[in-house]
Amino acid sequence: MINYFKYIKNNPKGYWFKRKLYGWGWVPVKWQGWLITLILIIFVTYAAIIFLIKGKLIEYFVSLVFAIVILIYIAYKTGEKPRWSWGR
Repeated sequence: MINYFKYIKNNPKGYWFKRKLYGWGWVPVKWQGWLITLILIIFVTYAAIIFLIKGKLIEYFVSLVFAIVILIYIAYKTGEKPRWSWGR
């Protein structure tokens, strides 16, 4: 666990998102990355309340896919390049 925190804190290029230590994907490491992640969570929750109460399942899934695509795009542009990682 200590090695993981060292990995996260070692961010000389100022990435918003760093590669996950194991697997594929990113984790937020700067406040900007955390803010984007929080905005995604709020948007998905709001869309769930609005669309699912009205019974609009298709619209909810479209908004969910849209939000995930935007998050992946932002993480790709502001983070490390993705690749599979097996740890340090």
